[in-house]
Amino acid sequence: MRRECAISKIVVNSILIEKVIIDDHVDKHIDHIDDNLVLMVVRLLDGKDFDPVSIDEVYEYYATKIKFDEKWYKLIWLLEDGCFYLGVITLFRDRRLE
Repeated sequence: MRRECAISKIVVNSILIEKVIIDDHVDKHIDHIDDNLVLMVVRLLDGKDFDPVSIDEVYEYYATKIKFDEKWYKLIWLLEDGCFYLGVITLFRDRRLE
């Protein structure tokens, strides 16, 4: 089940983000990923601009490699046009980057 988390405001792609929606796909990685880690990694996007890897009528999709706590992760996320939330599709540790 998707979870909504209010966060301290961050700015991503010049959009003020006040909420993160975490998809239940993240739970596939429950052995090393939890909501707290997802939110800490999302905060690392603050103040940056990213190019989408795909765009449809409603969403822009992103795939971002992020180093956190000396480990590399891949964050798959989205922004919805005209909305002030960031959707996390999944986050996983990417050992290929280490």
